[in-house]
Amino acid sequence: MTTQQVQSVGIYHGLPVFGPEQTGLTAIITGANGISGYYMYRVLSQDPKRWKKIYCLSRRPPLIPGGLPDHVEHIPLDFLKEPKEIANVLKERNVTADHVFFYSYIQPPPLPGKGLWSDAEETARVNSELVRNFLEGMKLASITPKRFMLQTGAKNYGIHLGPTKQPQEETDPRIELEPNFYYPQEDLLWDYCKSNGCGWNICMPGPILGAVPDAAMNAAFPLAVYAAVTKKLGQSFEFPGDIVSWQAQQSMSSSMMNAYMEEWAVLNGPADQKYNTCDSSAFAWEKCWPRIAGWYGVDWNGPQPDEECTATETRFNPRGYGGKGVTKRKFSTAAWAKREDVQKAWGELAKEHGLTQKELVDVDRVFGFLDGTLCRHSPLNFSMDKSRKLGWHGFVDSSESFLEVFDDLAKLKMIPPVPKVDVTFN
Repeated sequence: MTTQQVQSVGIYHGLPVFGPEQTGLTAIITGANGISGYYMYRVLSQDPKRWKKIYCLSRRPPLIPGGLPDHVEHIPLDFLKEPKEIANVLKERNVTADHVFFYSYIQPPPLPGKGLWSDAEETARVNSELVRNFLEGMKLASITPKRFMLQTGAKNYGIHLGPTKQPQEETDPRIELEPNFYYPQEDLLWDYCKSNGCGWNICMPGPILGAVPDAAMNAAFPLAVYAAVTKKLGQSFEFPGDIVSWQAQQSMSSSMMNAYMEEWAVLNGPADQKYNTCDSSAFAWEKCWPRIAGWYGVDWNGPQPDEECTATETRFNPRGYGGKGVTKRKFSTAAWAKREDVQKAWGELAKEHGLTQKELVDVDRVFGFLDGTLCRHSPLNFSMDKSRKLGWHGFVDSSESFLEVFDDLAKLKMIPPVPKVDVTFN
């Protein structure tokens, strides 16, 4: 019989209690100013005895109110530089690492007239280079961690290409219908760990919820904008998709919960394992949408019978049977965000609340990500069986996480404060 201790921290439950012997550790966090790396910093910095030194490696420092604490050091680094140059910086700053948490990522512009993930070849090339250069730089600097955690994501299963087998399990085979940047990253990591005696973990979140100044790859920011502008215009909070998207299970992945799990993975989990990484919350827009409308005090509408929708067939059928997937939507939030009345309303909100973004910019990228999160051709249903068997029990209600992230975005002056007219989660 195995006995485990768990604890709650705010809205996050079932978190591990680490032993007193797990102290005096050093960590590298790459991409520390991004939606994942910043929350990894927040989790590790909660216990400076366990993590005596944290190196945040990114081109820009993480936005920390009051500045970084004494045991945290930001080192500006660009992993597109030559490995020797990276190694020199690491050696000059006397960097050591028991554990590495790798989040660095570059999103190339989409091909003309195509979707967010259309330039798969360039995405694979540039993001493989990030991993390759950093691994080689660590080797040249004689830094060999005990464990290297690489965060990838749900595209590992090919969900951006079409319908996949349900539920998504870590043992599912690679989907090689087009270049997928996660696969060469994995191969590079495995080769490095095998050659250098280092353990690895790969964690795969779904749609990530977090609050950082960069609004890209974050469904929470554009969704909050949509709700705030809807209220400003006195309109109904309309769900853009059909009944399939409305009711589809979605494994949401809060940045804070991801970071808690990734800390567990390198400290208490076995080496050389891949994990789905999500909130473990039963989530569908059918229940969350009315809650968000309630927070803002606006009427809402879900899918209605016989509504006119635009149907888009997926390019592929990754599962290999049952036909391709079809996404149906009444409208796109990207097109909505470009409307003159929407831009005007946002400008008024920005002026009224002193927001950082005076107008909605980079609309296709920011709201295009929201469109993909709201309207799906099939469920995103991560199996968490593997990690539960190995001792991970973390959980957060994804709806509660949305509200917490909205509040954090408001503190960053990215959105107006949430009115919280009706806050319910049952």
